[in-house]
Amino acid sequence: MENHIYIGIDFGLSRIGLAKSDPSGLIASARKTIAYKSINKAIELIIDEISETEAVGVVIGYPLAQTGGNRGERCKMVDDFIIRLKKKYDGPIHRMDERYSSVEAEQIIHNHEKKIGKEKGRVDRIAAAIILQRFLDERKENR
Repeated sequence: MENHIYIGIDFGLSRIGLAKSDPSGLIASARKTIAYKSINKAIELIIDEISETEAVGVVIGYPLAQTGGNRGERCKMVDDFIIRLKKKYDGPIHRMDERYSSVEAEQIIHNHEKKIGKEKGRVDRIAAAIILQRFLDERKENR
């Protein structure tokens, strides 16, 4: 069976949520959260994750403006992150509209009668899975 594993990334200034698809590239699952002080160290950990899972590509949430889909300051930060990631990873990197993914993630957590509290990393992981699932669904529709 051909490998269609993708890594999903929800990029934040202090935490990065990671998700992974199944080998068929149909279902995304929350994987882990990287809390970081050094962006270079965070990128190393992401590269380790890509290698460990033998991912064929990366999907990064792209924070377009809520109205009109304009690119703001947060998009520039993600673009800078992508430039740094490309220095260490030469595989495909896809940008995916991440609007409302954190809100959706919080809603999922609340629906399971859990409080977010100190576990903000859970929101990041679930948001990464939502972003990745959007990409996988779009890919499936375009086949």
